[in-house]
Amino acid sequence: MRSGEWGSLSGPTLYLLLFTHHWPLLTHHFDMGNIVAIVGRPNVGKSTLFNRLIERKEAITDPTAGTTRDRHYGKAEWNGVVFSVIDTGGYITGSDDVFETEIRKQVNLAIEESDAILFMVDSKGGLTAMDEVIARMLRKAKKPMLLVANKVDEHSQQYATAEFYSLCLGEVFNLSAVSGAGTG
Repeated sequence: MRSGEWGSLSGPTLYLLLFTHHWPLLTHHFDMGNIVAIVGRPNVGKSTLFNRLIERKEAITDPTAGTTRDRHYGKAEWNGVVFSVIDTGGYITGSDDVFETEIRKQVNLAIEESDAILFMVDSKGGLTAMDEVIARMLRKAKKPMLLVANKVDEHSQQYATAEFYSLCLGEVFNLSAVSGAGTG
């Protein structure tokens, strides 16, 4: 199943999409495990979503870019389905961060070992060139993917995420990792 095929469903929550509808089909046909990697540029809210999914504050969240440098693993359960979640550092190129190369290696390892990817973008920061770089990289992974726009904290912000459709990754699923809106 390609990432664009996920966009044909409308309205279900993130959990419902991954684990009620798609996951049984994916695991049955491809003998896959339940591993989901959260990938995106720095400070889009990956660690906040990770903490929400595992229902503990295990990952450090901080407005300083580069706080998460390694992969973090956690177990989550929704509606009787247990799955592993991988929190990754923010993928970036061309920065002054001395750890940039190592962070990219960790992100690539998470993508390789995952069965599905949540590509997280920032609705408040808007579409960036780095989002486009990451989208191109993730397309090459040929794994099921959901494009999730985080920081949609108010209903009025729903329409601001339309620009992410230009990434051609299917439907954009809006959520707020902080409040839990849109996550199930």
